[in-house]
Amino acid sequence: MLFAGRDKEGVEDGWITSAYRRWSEARVVEGRIYRTNAGRIQIDSVREINPALIADNDPDIALADRSNAGDILRRLRGDDSWPTFLIRFHLVKGPDPREELAASSDISADDLAELTERLARFDATNPHGAWTTQVLRLIASKPATRAADLAASLDRETAPFKLDVRKLKNLGLTYSLETGYELSPRGTAYLKTLE
Repeated sequence: MLFAGRDKEGVEDGWITSAYRRWSEARVVEGRIYRTNAGRIQIDSVREINPALIADNDPDIALADRSNAGDILRRLRGDDSWPTFLIRFHLVKGPDPREELAASSDISADDLAELTERLARFDATNPHGAWTTQVLRLIASKPATRAADLAASLDRETAPFKLDVRKLKNLGLTYSLETGYELSPRGTAYLKTLE
């Protein structure tokens, strides 16, 4: 989930705890923690609602920092035929474990074995074949390069390429930058084990 402008500030500060979204299908799962541009949030509930039945006195309107039901409806994006979801969530405080993992350049033998196994599974299930080491080396050689340019250099489409890099980020191997990516200390240490 992405939050814009005042919504981002409200989620970061913890006073926005509801959101209305029009999606083709639910994109979040109750109980899971998601990393957003406003910080990590945990989904308390997600349910499909009829937008025509949103009442002006519904407490979720204020929790979403909206004025009234009309304000909610005006701001809904996506195809009108898609269902509308009410998502309740709370901000998760504390450091992001993924960032702590990425910042560490110490890779134990057990860590290395687990990383190797996970990356091998990524390679085995990808239609492009073995890609993980190739992409890590590409990011190491071209930090802060647009994802579209990196993907093109591998003759790949941008969106699936970005999803693959996100898998590496989830393992603490890369950082996302304003433009492009760079290897984390953990990613650099992992590549050194391959030399």
